[in-house]
Amino acid sequence: MLATQLHGTAGDAPPVLIAHGLFGSGRNWGAIAKRLSDRGQVITVDMRNHGQSPWTERHDYPGMALDLAEVIEARGAPADVVGHSMGGKAAMVLALTRPALVRRLVVADIAPVPYHHSQAHNIAAMRAVDMSRVDRRTDAAEQLAPRLDDPRLVSFFTQALDVAGRRWRLNLDVLDRDMDLILGFPEDVTGRFEGPALFLSGGESDYVRPEHRDRIKALFPAARFARIPGAGHWLHAEKPREFEAAIRAFLDA
Repeated sequence: MLATQLHGTAGDAPPVLIAHGLFGSGRNWGAIAKRLSDRGQVITVDMRNHGQSPWTERHDYPGMALDLAEVIEARGAPADVVGHSMGGKAAMVLALTRPALVRRLVVADIAPVPYHHSQAHNIAAMRAVDMSRVDRRTDAAEQLAPRLDDPRLVSFFTQALDVAGRRWRLNLDVLDRDMDLILGFPEDVTGRFEGPALFLSGGESDYVRPEHRDRIKALFPAARFARIPGAGHWLHAEKPREFEAAIRAFLDA
C-alpha cells in the first residue's frame, strides 16, 4: 500500500485523492490538501518509488493506477482524483480502467500522450551528490545548484532527501531505467471515462497543446479545459490559490 497522509475528516463529500508528479511526494501538496479539507477528507499519497512508499521493480502507469485503486478501495469509493504530471497520467489510467472508483477527475498540466523531454539529467544531478558531505539539506543544495538549469528544482529535489539516512527517498535506478514509460502513455489501455474531467493547465506551459484535445476527448468525452494565467507546469506551486479555486469550483459543481 502507498504511504498516505490524511487531511480533515470524512464528510458528505467524496474523499479527494491527490497524486503528485515525478520526483515529488504527498508532502508537496500539504498546503492545498489542508485548505481543501474543509469540504471533506483529502488523501495525499507518495507514489511508488517516491517518499515513504515501497520501491518496486517497475514504474509504469498500469501499476501506479493499481496503487491508487488500492488506496481508494481502502478508504471508500468513489473518490475525486487530482493528479499532476506523472500523477495525472496515473489518474487518467485509473479512470479509464476502473471508472467506478472515480467520481470527478482533475488532470493538472499533462495529456495522455508521449513526451520527449527526458529527466535523465536531473537524475544524474541527484546521483552526483556526495552524501558523505551532506549533514543538512543546504549541503545537498550547494552541490545540486551548479548541475541544474532551473534553480527552483534545487529546493524541490532536496525535499526528497533523507538527511539522517544520507540517501534520496527516490528509487533513482528504476526511475532512470523506466523513464521511457514515465514519459509515454500506455497504448494498450482501452475504454473511456464518461464522468466529469477537468484538464487544468498553466497558461505559460506547453504540456497540453491544442493538438492534444482530440485525443483527450476520445478518452474523456466530458472533458473541460481551463488554464491558469501566468503559471507554468508547476501551476499548483506557482499559483496555489488560483489552482485551489479552480479545482474547488469543479469538484463542487
